Amino acid sequence: MDIKKQERPIRISRRDFMKTSAVAGAGGILTAFPVLGRSQNDNKKKRYVLVGTGVRSRMYQDAIEKLYGKYGELVGLCDINPGRVKLAQSRSVKNTGNKPAGYEASDFDRMIRETKADTVIVTTVDGYHHDYIVKSMELGCDVITEKPMTIDGEKCQAIIDGQKKTGKQCTVTFNYRYSPPRTQVKDILMSGVIGEVLSVDFHWMLNTHHGADYFRRWHSQKKYSGGLMVHKATHHFDLVNWWLSAVPASVYATGKREFYVPSMAKRFGLNSHHERCYTCPEKSSCGFELDLTASPTLKELYLENENYDGYYRDRCVFRPDIDIEDTMNVLVSYDNNITLCYSLNAFNSWEGYSVVFNGSKGRLEHTVQESIYVSGTDTVQGGLRPGGITTEVIPLRGSKQVIIPWTGMGGHGGGDRLLLDDIFLPQKREDKYLRAADQRSGAYSILIGAAANKSMKAGQAIRITDLVENLGRPDYPEMPSSQASLPMPQKR
Repeated sequence: MDIKKQERPIRISRRDFMKTSAVAGAGGILTAFPVLGRSQNDNKKKRYVLVGTGVRSRMYQDAIEKLYGKYGELVGLCDINPGRVKLAQSRSVKNTGNKPAGYEASDFDRMIRETKADTVIVTTVDGYHHDYIVKSMELGCDVITEKPMTIDGEKCQAIIDGQKKTGKQCTVTFNYRYSPPRTQVKDILMSGVIGEVLSVDFHWMLNTHHGADYFRRWHSQKKYSGGLMVHKATHHFDLVNWWLSAVPASVYATGKREFYVPSMAKRFGLNSHHERCYTCPEKSSCGFELDLTASPTLKELYLENENYDGYYRDRCVFRPDIDIEDTMNVLVSYDNNITLCYSLNAFNSWEGYSVVFNGSKGRLEHTVQESIYVSGTDTVQGGLRPGGITTEVIPLRGSKQVIIPWTGMGGHGGGDRLLLDDIFLPQKREDKYLRAADQRSGAYSILIGAAANKSMKAGQAIRITDLVENLGRPDYPEMPSSQASLPMPQKR
């Protein structure tokens, strides 16, 4: 597998809950395989390397160096952009006083050998995840990867085959599972209070700050991101898979782009779309301008380093070369006969979602408004708006019950720290929710989106088994039985 010549994206109970962290699922078949990295030793610090040093990598870098330094150390950094590697090295010096070795993408194999890495953390452009995941495992390393694990069936198959061949661990970081109110939904469903789930309606809204940002970055081209059906919706599909303890069987989808198009720029009173915000002659009149100079983070990571790779972080959201959808509707059939009706829209007035579970004994309604706001031009993502969570259990007949939501502190409503504990602490605590995810969960989450992309082109339903083979079933908690006796609803 050649990862040296990768294409660059051009311009382009509450107490019990808080004590609980996840247990990693069984990964795969252990086989003999040449190991270039150092074998794991519980008495020594685990050695981590990072590939991809953009903004998302910082959560893992800071976690290793500030929170879990007793158990691990960051020994290598790799990126196609040497400027960002240097920034990451400077961040390490501030965190620990030590500077990890820096490498270009073409020297990835050498980095693994020289650093004697145990685990590779992958936070690159989505379309290259599979390259680094498979190569890392072949070189004897476990892998931690950002979601989505990859972007299509072919790349997913390469990861499945690579993991089975090497027996190495592949962890996919689904922080939404760990968010307290979302774990609470799982707890309610597991309790059987609404019986077994028969159908799900799930609608996700992105606002015109967060949603628009996908259309100015590399995410706006499917060859890099798989579109929002993969890059964004993989979070949502994984939640449903995990909430239901089920795997998808077939997918039918429709999608279009009607908001982030050149004609919309003119309807908003602009003369035309332009290449990027930084040089745009109409930026003072455009409500979608992203000013890289006003954000210290975006300025140092991207504007000051774009000379290395030609990547523009602030491209026009109305330009014609965008090929991802902004409006998507999906119908998913699961292996246990549950159906999911899902929608994703990227130009809404508020950020969040509404999900409804229709069960044999009642209905669970869960709505969340997220605090996606702009401070200067640094977008703060994933926070739960205070008072913005509503969870209700409604029996078939009778009064509804308003549920007090579980809460937490930190990113993604408190989910990030729980996820990081699960990744970096050497001793895992028992987790009845089985929130830890490996390549199997990572695969099923992206395969819904990959199937949706194919369905939108073909105009017909796509079976998941036509996309990959030899994919085992994820480890999921047991759910209420569909054969259990039910109480007769009260007469009115």
